[in-house]
Amino acid sequence: MDVELQILKHLPRDPQPTVSIIDEYCSEYKDLFKEVRNYECFKYLHLGIVSQIPRKSLPEIAKVVGLNSPQSLHHFIANSPWSVYELKKRRLKRIKNALKGEKITLIIDETGDRKKGNKTDYG
Repeated sequence: MDVELQILKHLPRDPQPTVSIIDEYCSEYKDLFKEVRNYECFKYLHLGIVSQIPRKSLPEIAKVVGLNSPQSLHHFIANSPWSVYELKKRRLKRIKNALKGEKITLIIDETGDRKKGNKTDYG
């Protein structure tokens, strides 16, 4: 086997595409994820958040993005080795650049209402 073929065998595969706006936005964070599967989960979570589904739970996001199970999304959040700090730092920098010095007011509406009902999306 020649050297070029050996090198190609060890290159990571390209991530699965989602929709262009999500792929474009998430591409600026790609280097934060060592494994392509983690980067794909990052994109799937963004896609799920902007989707029309009323409940933004991992099982519902998994369904809407076409995953058989929410397990990979759960593993991404709970166990994968990416830096939340670096992600937040980069997002804040991106927001500041987009604002170009303009001041904004951030309003957080957290009513503190307890969850109603006894069911979850898990069954």
